[in-house]
Amino acid sequence: MPRFAANLTMMFNEVDFLQRFDIAAKAGFKGVEYLFPYDYEVDHIVEKLQSNKLTQVLHNLPAGNWDEGDRGIACIPDRVGEFRDGVGNAIEYASALGCHQVNCLVGIPPANAKPDKILDTLISNLKFGASELSKKNITLLIEPINTIDMPGFYLTNTPQSKSIIHSVGSDNLKLQYDIYHMQIMEGDITRTMSENLDIICHIQIADNPGRNEPGTGEINYSNIFNSIDRMGYDGWIGCEYKPLSTTLEGLHWLENYIHSI
Repeated sequence: MPRFAANLTMMFNEVDFLQRFDIAAKAGFKGVEYLFPYDYEVDHIVEKLQSNKLTQVLHNLPAGNWDEGDRGIACIPDRVGEFRDGVGNAIEYASALGCHQVNCLVGIPPANAKPDKILDTLISNLKFGASELSKKNITLLIEPINTIDMPGFYLTNTPQSKSIIHSVGSDNLKLQYDIYHMQIMEGDITRTMSENLDIICHIQIADNPGRNEPGTGEINYSNIFNSIDRMGYDGWIGCEYKPLSTTLEGLHWLENYIHSI
């Protein structure tokens, strides 16, 4: 049975960020993920992980100025230096946190940028990131995202992601497969995962529509989890959803899988 990690960016928002580690552990989670750790002293996060016996499963590379609308900078031609600095920052945090996977949000390219330049910039940045992270045994992931929630985002589907991974040519670049995003963009979820299991290193979940917990929308998660088991996937599944009410009230869907979190 897959292992479920609490996404502390979206879950347990009833309390401050550092308190979420405590509540996630009390709820039975053994792993956590979130968007970014960089606003917090790394020692404070390490203490929370250690005191709660939690595994840091995943966090993202720095993604530019999130509050100003950046959603990653890897595909933006005039921000290569900033991207490379961010890789260094991510390595410092991930190494201290014992995190072996870092996700790269590739970004929304400028409207006036040439398509070839956008792609070349992205491939070059991913080659750099994958190489630098490999020196610390940290895997770099890329994640396609739906264009309803994130209009203009450059990476939007599995075939495009596979093409970019092939062009980068690094064994240290893998795919983060978010079922919610890909249900919107391409569907055919279980077959797509099965056919690409060799490059999928992390899975995230939320139901659609609404991006709430499993069981609140159209996705048959019971079937999907059974399919993931049959595939032999042994990685983590991140619960990156917005609780419909409070986080704890929305955890009823996990009752059948409680031994897996």
